[in-house]
Amino acid sequence: MDISIGFSPCPNDTYIFYAMVHGKIDTRGYNFVPHMADVEELNQMARSHKLPITKISFNAYLDLTDRYLLLDSGGALGEGCGPLLISKRPLSLDDLENKVIAIPGEKTTANFLLDYSINTPVQKKIYLFSEIEDAVLSQGVDAGVIIHENRFTYQDKGLHCIKDLGSYWEETTNSPIPLGGIIAERSLDPALLPHLSTIIRQSIEYADAHTDEVMQYVEQHAQEMDHEVMLQHIGLYVNHYSKSLGPGGRRAVETLFEEAKRSGRISEVTEPFES
Repeated sequence: MDISIGFSPCPNDTYIFYAMVHGKIDTRGYNFVPHMADVEELNQMARSHKLPITKISFNAYLDLTDRYLLLDSGGALGEGCGPLLISKRPLSLDDLENKVIAIPGEKTTANFLLDYSINTPVQKKIYLFSEIEDAVLSQGVDAGVIIHENRFTYQDKGLHCIKDLGSYWEETTNSPIPLGGIIAERSLDPALLPHLSTIIRQSIEYADAHTDEVMQYVEQHAQEMDHEVMLQHIGLYVNHYSKSLGPGGRRAVETLFEEAKRSGRISEVTEPFES
């Protein structure tokens, strides 16, 4: 039976899902068909209920707990891996008052962490995440929030970090940074749901044991990225929280939900975690 799964072409996702979508592990008779897209597009597709299983920003998931369940495996959480607020020249947060900041999507967790981390009133402009560095360099915007591999490249382009939004979250909440997770429709086949996290975890374990094989697939979808940057990207975003949220990962997600309630972003949510 075919079932669609959405994830990004970024190295951490292609690394995680390679074995699962290529039948390298036991998938319980299901054929997982990949749909690759930028995370903000995946966020919007989830909101339109177009994908039964998908990667999603935790900020976008806040509105979808009644329809989707958060899986224990496959997520992007951790320490020192959050979005950065950057500019072309050194600036302070006060310098950004009423200035234009590029963000990688309204429903991205990066945007949530921007709101959480600064009190300065700003204007926002949405860009594809990979275009934000160039927007800042060309001064099409005054600053930008970068995610993914751009955290490894912005300094080489002469850009400056105004604030590490992820570090601020870690310092103030004492929890890892919850960037994105894998969600599944609650209405999926009951015979599949209990096994999804195990399948994803085994897909990661296969990748860890067959890295050279998996990297060929990773490189197909990140062709312009330096090989070492790909490995850094995977090393940062594929970690023990990807294999299982565990108590620390669950606490981080719960903290994000609590902050969303406190700020008025949401009121109530359905229990988000798989049992």
